[in-house]
Amino acid sequence: MTRISVLMGIYNCAETLVEALDSLYAQTYQDFKIILCEDGSSDNTYAVAEEYSKLHDNIILLRNERNMGLNYTLNRCLEYADTEYLARMDGDDISLPERFEKEINFLDSHPEYAVVSGPMIYFDADGDFRTGAGKGEVKKEDFIMGSPVCHAPCMARTDAFKAVGGYSVDDRLLRVEDYHLWFKLYAAGYKLYMLNDVIYKMRDDRNAYSRRTWKSRLNEAYVKHIGYKMINLPWYAQFFALKPILVQMLPAFLYRTMHK
Repeated sequence: MTRISVLMGIYNCAETLVEALDSLYAQTYQDFKIILCEDGSSDNTYAVAEEYSKLHDNIILLRNERNMGLNYTLNRCLEYADTEYLARMDGDDISLPERFEKEINFLDSHPEYAVVSGPMIYFDADGDFRTGAGKGEVKKEDFIMGSPVCHAPCMARTDAFKAVGGYSVDDRLLRVEDYHLWFKLYAAGYKLYMLNDVIYKMRDDRNAYSRRTWKSRLNEAYVKHIGYKMINLPWYAQFFALKPILVQMLPAFLYRTMHK
């Protein structure tokens, strides 16, 4: 019986989707199915996914009528997840070969945890430029500075995601839907864990963070504000909810200097 459903919301990733999917079929652990949902792309992402799905009988391909956002799209995928575990994957990233094996072995041997993830290598056309780090079990205070779990490389117990209603669909949660989900899971008593091993490569832009919009910064501040309350952080933690707004107000050159 298949044990993992891979949830993939795909949007304008025609040029990278095959490489992302190939990285799944290169996994040392192969007992999975892939649930793809195309979210109103302006390129030929759907056509690429359709052709690829003809090569594999473990792919379910869905399509939104228009662009709905990642939270809505992943919930559509979640409806088709009938396996013990689910895993995330983005259409422009790469899962390292032992990712699934390491994650499922961890969850099998640690039933007290609902979610496991691991650090990522960040790369662009010029190569790798940053590598994250794991920190073990997620503690309450880990939520203060930002999302304590890497979203794209995570694996979770399907029942846990469904118990909290999956991703909350709200325009104020776009780009931070994962952060909000971790708050919901933690508040419901579920435990999360970050491995030390790097298990994923995320295609990123070295300057993307400095180009975030006011909308995304306000969304981040909003999620921090409500999330801190959800998990009963001290009142003074709310000062950190202002950080995304203050960062947006910094001149670009000053932000880049401080970020380095």
